[in-house]
Amino acid sequence: MRRWFKRILPNHEVVRDNRWLRPFRNTLLHPRLWHINRRSVSAGVAIGLWCGLIPGPFQMLTAALLCVLFRANLPVAVFTTLYTNPLTIPVIYFVAYQIGSFLLGRENGGFQPAPEWGEQSLREWMDQAFAWVASLGTPLFLGLFVLASTLAIAGYFLVRAWWRWHLVHQWRRRRSRRRMATTSLAPKK
Repeated sequence: MRRWFKRILPNHEVVRDNRWLRPFRNTLLHPRLWHINRRSVSAGVAIGLWCGLIPGPFQMLTAALLCVLFRANLPVAVFTTLYTNPLTIPVIYFVAYQIGSFLLGRENGGFQPAPEWGEQSLREWMDQAFAWVASLGTPLFLGLFVLASTLAIAGYFLVRAWWRWHLVHQWRRRRSRRRMATTSLAPKK
């Protein structure tokens, strides 16, 4: 597992040589943020999944701050936030809205489509769009929180289980190779 993660993750030099990250170099280059083990990688995945649903451009920054706080793997957390992108975010937000509506006890979600731009001016359309977004507020934010928390918990335990399965599989393979080697070296009668 360690070799696979080392192959796909960036190394310390990327952070050390970046001029924008220079003021934070001592914090971001701390070994605990780059250590690859079952605990730090699973925590990094959980942080990345949770921060991926933060609206706006603060996903990676929040993930980095939480990694420093919880001593999780920084590159894994930042990379994991990328599951939300312009293609996936409408579906994820729709699901989050439905979850929030269900938890608030609203019938069939009450989802209204976005206002279309017709004959009205840009100002009128913007007012309608802001009113539409405000009407989504409580169910959307509740759904985002519940969905982010559920994804983070599931991601944490799935990575730990997958890591454990991989280790046990490697141990068994190694044991069977040793048995094969010892039986082939045994004197034949």
